[in-house]
Amino acid sequence: MKLSKKGEYALRSLINLGIAAEVQRSLVQVSELAENEQIPGKFLEQIMRALKEAGYVESMRGKFGGYRLAKPASKITIGEVVRVIDGPLAPIGCVSQTAYEKCTCPDEAHCGLRMLMLDVRNAIAGILDRYTLADVVEVTLRKLRRDDVPLPFSPEAEAATTSPVRVPARHARKLARRATAGRLDETEGVLHQLLGDYTI
Repeated sequence: MKLSKKGEYALRSLINLGIAAEVQRSLVQVSELAENEQIPGKFLEQIMRALKEAGYVESMRGKFGGYRLAKPASKITIGEVVRVIDGPLAPIGCVSQTAYEKCTCPDEAHCGLRMLMLDVRNAIAGILDRYTLADVVEVTLRKLRRDDVPLPFSPEAEAATTSPVRVPARHARKLARRATAGRLDETEGVLHQLLGDYTI
C-alpha cells in the first residue's frame, strides 16, 4: 500500500481541520488549508469535495465560509479515510477484505506470498484502523506545543500574521522542521507517542 498524493493531502487537511476545531476555529477556508500545507489549491478543492461527499467535512458558502469536520475527530479512523480516498489497504488483491481479486497464483490456498501479504495487510489495517483523527491531532498538538510552534489557526498564529515583525506559522514550522530534519526514529511515531514502547 502506498498512500497517494490525494490520500496524503486529504489526511493532512483533516488533521488541520481537527487542529482548527481544538483551537476553537469554526471554519477554515480552502485557501488557508492550501497555504498552510503548501498544497495546490485547485487539487485541494477536489479533495475537499470528495471528503464532503464521504461525510467527513461540511462546508458553508460565502465570504466567511469554509470547511469544518462534519463529525467528531474521535469518530473518524485513519483507515476508513485512506480506503475512501485510495481504495483497499491490501498490497495485492487476493488478500483484500473489501476488494478481493483472484490472483494469478495456481494454488492460492497454499501461496506463501499471499500468506505474507496477508500479514502485511493486517499490520497496516491494524494501525490505520486503530487510530482516529483525534489521536493524530492530539500527538500533533503535543509536538507543536513542545517545540513552541504557533498552533495553526489559533488566535496566536493569527496575531503573528498581522504584527509588523512576524514569522507566519508555516515559516515557524519550516524552521522547526529544519532543526529536526532527517530520518525519524521510532519515538517520533503516533504509536510511540500514545503507547510508549510497543511492538508490532
